[in-house]
Amino acid sequence: MDIPVSTRATTRTRPESLRHSRTWVAGAPCIAEARDAVDALLSRAHLAPERRAVQDAQLVVSELVTNAVKHAPGPCELGLELSAEGDELRITVTDTSAEPPRARPADPGRVGGHGLNLVNLLSDGLQVTPLPHGKRVAATVPLTGDHGG
Repeated sequence: MDIPVSTRATTRTRPESLRHSRTWVAGAPCIAEARDAVDALLSRAHLAPERRAVQDAQLVVSELVTNAVKHAPGPCELGLELSAEGDELRITVTDTSAEPPRARPADPGRVGGHGLNLVNLLSDGLQVTPLPHGKRVAATVPLTGDHGG
C-alpha cells in the first residue's frame, strides 16, 4: 500500500522587515494612535499584543510622541520598523525642535518628567540625530527576553 507523502514546504517566511510610518501635520497627534500603530504592526507579525514587550514598546512610543508634541511646534513623524527576526522594534519620532531631549534626575516626589528615564529603561538607549529642521529621536525596544525588569 502506498502512503502519500507531502512535498510541500511548511517553513514560514517573513518579510525582511515590517514598517509603518505616520505623519501628523497640524495639531497634536493622538498618542493613542501611536500606541495603536505599534499594536497593529506587531499583530501583523503575529506577536501577541498582551506580551510584556509589546506593552513596553507602546509605552516607549507614547513617551517619545508626547515629548515631540510638548516640546516641538509643527509636524511630527512616527516611524516603526520591526527587525527581520522579529526580536526588536525600532521606534523613531521626528520633530521640528533642534533641542535634544534631556532626562531629568529621578525624583519619586515629582509628578511627570519621568518619560525619558522609562524609555532608557525599556529600550536599548536613545539615539538623537540632528536634522536641518529639527531632530530624529530613536529607540530600539527588545521584543524577546526579560528586558526592562
